[in-house]
Amino acid sequence: MARRHPILSFPPSVFKYLPRSYRMTLRTPISICFLCAAMAGASPFSTPALAGDIEKPHAKVLPLDSTGKKDLQLLSGPPTTVTMKSGLVNLEPQQSVGRHNTGQHEEMLVVLQGEGKMLFADGTTLPVDTTHILYCPPETEHDVLNTSTGILRYVYVVASTK
Repeated sequence: MARRHPILSFPPSVFKYLPRSYRMTLRTPISICFLCAAMAGASPFSTPALAGDIEKPHAKVLPLDSTGKKDLQLLSGPPTTVTMKSGLVNLEPQQSVGRHNTGQHEEMLVVLQGEGKMLFADGTTLPVDTTHILYCPPETEHDVLNTSTGILRYVYVVASTK
């Protein structure tokens, strides 16, 4: 007969990362490993059947009120989305967001107000204004500069390519 391990006590918030079928079966070393991986933010579930049991993101409405802030995170990735992250950026005249690289993400900008330029490491630029959306592919170093006399306000959306 297999030896049973004591049942561990965890706060209810931990269980949201586990498939329903595993939530009350923390009696074996393997199920405890599942719990530890879930607590670390990793998905221990590699099969579609188990992954399908994980709670899915739901539709939502997010306010675009960033009063007094340069940046406002809108979507933060899992578990609120599958891979997507987004935020609202407000740049003062002549201010830039700072040079950064998209890494293993695609990035899209939707301009709400103002004008500027997207600057790339190779010296090329793209116009940033309310008549365009901008797309930046993975592994691309870039910056966004406000060239107008007012606020440049845009929403960025990034999604993982992996």
